[in-house]
Amino acid sequence: MALKGIKVLEFSGLAPGPLCGKILADFGASVVRIDKHPENPLDILQHGKRTLALNIKNTESQVLIKSLCKNYDVLIEPYRPGVMERNRLGPVDLLKENPRLIYARLTGFGQNGILAQRAGHDINYLAISGILSLLGRKNEKPTPPVNLMADFAGGGVLCALGICMALLERTRSGIGQVIDSSMVEGAAYVASWLIMSQNLPILWGRSRGDNLLDSGKFYYDTYETKDGKYMSVGALEPQFFEKFIEGLGIDNDLVSQSTDNVKAKEIVEKKFLEKTQEEWSKIFENNDACVYPVLDWKEAWKHSHNKERKSFKLKDNGNVIPEPSPKLIRTPGKVGVVHKADFDNILDILSDIGKTAEDVKNLIEDGVLLISKQNGNL
Repeated sequence: MALKGIKVLEFSGLAPGPLCGKILADFGASVVRIDKHPENPLDILQHGKRTLALNIKNTESQVLIKSLCKNYDVLIEPYRPGVMERNRLGPVDLLKENPRLIYARLTGFGQNGILAQRAGHDINYLAISGILSLLGRKNEKPTPPVNLMADFAGGGVLCALGICMALLERTRSGIGQVIDSSMVEGAAYVASWLIMSQNLPILWGRSRGDNLLDSGKFYYDTYETKDGKYMSVGALEPQFFEKFIEGLGIDNDLVSQSTDNVKAKEIVEKKFLEKTQEEWSKIFENNDACVYPVLDWKEAWKHSHNKERKSFKLKDNGNVIPEPSPKLIRTPGKVGVVHKADFDNILDILSDIGKTAEDVKNLIEDGVLLISKQNGNL
């Protein structure tokens, strides 16, 4: 696997950090989570990771972490600036011990600036980035795409990219570095095209929700079908639009790309309500009109294209997990299993720094390490 041999410490946090660690784990890195709890039901991105449950404020815990960091390549931490320093685990402390360490700091506002110490969530970071002002339908308030944009795209994914770039640079310099990954800046960077294209009148220039790509045009939108499901339409280019109108069975003289948008949308809405999603899908199945069904997230794995590409993994419990992307043809990623914070896994992690089974047992008995209730061999 692409990241085989890379060792990562991921300090537990909310969604962005766990996704960052999961990406690295899916592509072969050995990832160890540092959490307060041996079992954390809120972190559902633990696949392929092992867990050490300890309190980083505890001096003995800090010693363990420092010892581990001497042998690790990457550290991911999601806390406000100063938290790791107060616990003697900041980059100055750890890079002194291991100059090759990549120290990734993943926060909402970054390591400096007047908002650096403030709390926030995806919607707030997206707001400060300026991107939220562009998202939403006409005459409606700005609407965030749940927490995908800042938390995951601008946060977890870009931080993982930064780590990979730092690892690549380390092959030349031989030394690590600190990564300051801000979700505000990450969201803006992901939206670079959106920001830099605002002066193109063919795309923008009107109020939110009244432009070409933000549901302002009837040929780039979603439509309800007879059975209460939806179809997506992206018939931007003339050749696709022609196929779209042909598939709907509408007279070209009645609806064209220059037709009044309100009038055209009413005609298209009524037309889509005449058939079910399945019926429309069959009509457009071999029709290059950029029209596709809006698949329910629980059903997407069943689509023939996704099944052929094995884009999703169906677990025994019925849960669906997206497979790692992009596909590396020679060294593909793989979703790992969830490891319990049991004795064997803890021993395996700490044996790297010379700890024996007796040492681990003592650390557990002294309360330095916490262990899963179903712990196996102790």
